Amino acid sequence: MKHFLLSLFFVEFLLRASTASTFSDSDFHQDGDYLIGGLFNLHAVGSSYHHHRPEAINCSHNPLVLANYRRFQLMRFSVEEVNNSSTLLPNVSLGYEIFDHCSQSHNFPDIFQFMSVNGMIRPWAKAGESSVIAVVGPFTSSQTWSVAPLLMMDLIPVVSYASTSSDFSEQSKFPAFLRTIPPNKDTIEAIFNVLQHFDWRWVAFLNGDNDFGIDGLELFRKKIYETDICLAYSKGLGDNPDYKQIFNQIEAQNVHIIIVFAPKIYAEALINSAIQLNVTNKVWIADDGWSLDKKLPKMKGIHNIGTILGVSQPLVTIAGFNDFILTSKGPPVCGVQHRLCNQVCNCRGFSAEQVSTEDPLFSFPVYSAVYAIAHALHNTLQCGTGRCNNNITAYPHKVLAEMKKSNFTLLNHTVQFDENGDPRFGSYSIVFWNRSGDAQEVGFSHFYPRVYSYIYDTKIQWHKSGKVPDSYCSPECPVGYAKKQSGIHKCCFTCVICQNGTYINTTEDPYTCKACSDTEWSPEGSTRCNLRLVEYVPFTDPAALGLMVISGLLVVLTLAVCVLFAFHYNTPVVRSAGGSMCFLILGCLSLSSISVFFYFGKPSVAFCIFRFLPFLLFYTVCVSCFVVRSFQIVCIFKIAAKFPKLQSWWMKYHGQWVVISVAFVIQALLLLIGYSSDPPKPHNETFWYLDKIILGCDINLKATSTSVIFLLTLCILCFIFSYMGKDLPKNYNEAKSITFCLMLLILTWVIFATEYMLYHGRHIVTLNALAVLFSLYLFIFWYFLPKCYIIMFQPDKNTQQYFQGLIQSYTKTISQ
Repeated sequence: MKHFLLSLFFVEFLLRASTASTFSDSDFHQDGDYLIGGLFNLHAVGSSYHHHRPEAINCSHNPLVLANYRRFQLMRFSVEEVNNSSTLLPNVSLGYEIFDHCSQSHNFPDIFQFMSVNGMIRPWAKAGESSVIAVVGPFTSSQTWSVAPLLMMDLIPVVSYASTSSDFSEQSKFPAFLRTIPPNKDTIEAIFNVLQHFDWRWVAFLNGDNDFGIDGLELFRKKIYETDICLAYSKGLGDNPDYKQIFNQIEAQNVHIIIVFAPKIYAEALINSAIQLNVTNKVWIADDGWSLDKKLPKMKGIHNIGTILGVSQPLVTIAGFNDFILTSKGPPVCGVQHRLCNQVCNCRGFSAEQVSTEDPLFSFPVYSAVYAIAHALHNTLQCGTGRCNNNITAYPHKVLAEMKKSNFTLLNHTVQFDENGDPRFGSYSIVFWNRSGDAQEVGFSHFYPRVYSYIYDTKIQWHKSGKVPDSYCSPECPVGYAKKQSGIHKCCFTCVICQNGTYINTTEDPYTCKACSDTEWSPEGSTRCNLRLVEYVPFTDPAALGLMVISGLLVVLTLAVCVLFAFHYNTPVVRSAGGSMCFLILGCLSLSSISVFFYFGKPSVAFCIFRFLPFLLFYTVCVSCFVVRSFQIVCIFKIAAKFPKLQSWWMKYHGQWVVISVAFVIQALLLLIGYSSDPPKPHNETFWYLDKIILGCDINLKATSTSVIFLLTLCILCFIFSYMGKDLPKNYNEAKSITFCLMLLILTWVIFATEYMLYHGRHIVTLNALAVLFSLYLFIFWYFLPKCYIIMFQPDKNTQQYFQGLIQSYTKTISQ
């Protein structure tokens, strides 16, 4: 704190020394009841300027910037217009103290002058005391960074007409800062709209190597984040950049769109170098600082570099200002007598006409800044009809509070500020530098009260072919292809076609082929999924109806055979066929046919269980009966003589019924265990057909394999026993019939297995039901019907004598 106070005493000494002499009013100063400060960089000082002592720079030794001089005069005009108003500040005069703020680091005396009271800075003075109630300016963001923090201490309003850095929107750091020009984010938004309108995705960004340019680059990076636009190249422009290297790097990246977000002096040097280096076929997008440049559009060779577009503030005509300049007496002299060394203007060598026709950029921001202060002072002093309240002292912080509530109309613009001190008014024009050397308006970008923009494409005359140039790292992928990023830029990619069962939605994620759900399908290269066609065999299907009728006929046929066998139960044919066992076989065949009915209709858990359970269980009983019957036949003719005890045991304990019962119980337990652990359940088959869902039943092979293996084992045993009796007497040889039936059974399921591997359509269940029916019918046709034929049509062969004769004949043959 001690060092800070000492520095302020030193500044006070400078101020007293610089104001020691008397002076008269100049263009830089006008007395009034209330003063407003003004900061304009009238003279151009390069960034390479160095000073060896802590002294204020003499700005007038440097070249005059005519456009800034015009803004300086516009502030004077605005104050004069306010003072001439009978309603704004009726009995109060507004004065000004303007300084040439040509350097951001060597112009602090003018800032301290604003903070002083009667030429003195007193840290212990009453809060709110200063020589000015507000300050208009400064021009650049870098200058504002050095000026604003000092004025924030006393809450002196700083109303900038050209500082656009987004940092100043932070009211916690800059509570007294406001501006009448849209911030950088609005400029970047307008440039972004241009890029989106023409679908330019591969761009370069050249920015000034200062606070303004660096802020613009950061805002642009944030804006294009998660969009299709990529920043291929960026470079800060200083005083002496290597333009040849910059353009070579841009060309190496194959960039056709160049955004130049830099102060006017840097932009002019860049464009001039592009002409000299023969840079061609580019689209240049200018920020509002140089898009209305007067010299560049008329420069020789400017149209060789390509097409130049830009965003600019709409020009607002300020009535009376040109007359103010033209009627100024004598040449535009800034004042011979002055207070400080930066209140001197090297203003000779140009006419009033040149001033009035100079670049009008930032005119309305300067004009509206003065009026915003005047309206705030009007409200602070409670001005009414004809007079203001002179008993009220307008301190800077009171003026600031009223300024933040501004709401007035100026030249058809409603002047308001948001909570960050940024304007709630203004828009941008989209301009095109035409062949005549003029900045032609070809579109607009509005931000208030709502954001919208439009560009008239037909007004733009493009370079080269006359068509809108393109700019991308990789060409857009064809429909149905996903992007696969190459390198660090998302705009650089290869195209990969989406496979079957996947699709690409470019609006959501152009980089990922998404899988369709199980109920959908898509061909290769799809942008959407289609619903799969659900297929199953309904009960109304002709094939299903046919098989169910055949299944019903099986039941009728088995019933008829049972009746026939019952009437001829004691005949040799029925006895040799198995006697009472025949009724068990026929009954199980009928019960097995129940499975056929569950192969049709929409599958459910119950349907899936009964599709397999009746056949596996009751067909096992049938096969076990034939195993026993084959064993008995072989035992009678071949084994009984060799193993009499075995035959005795078999006959005593009714071995055939024991074997059948055991087989039934084993199979029932195996099915119970398997179905309890993992029962068959409905399954949507989507693997074999892309566009279909085949409704079927999912069988766990581990859970059902034991029951199938057991049934297969019985079939093998049956085949072995029946094959052993192939040479028995003709009319007493059921073994041959059983062997033939088993061979047909094996052939049936081999054929079905082959079809199951080759065909996966909905009628696979029809083929399965057909195989089941064939397995049932073959025993009817090849085992029972031949015996029915003998009973009905050859009764002479169904006698005891006939069968005895066959046995005796077989015995003689064996003995020989």
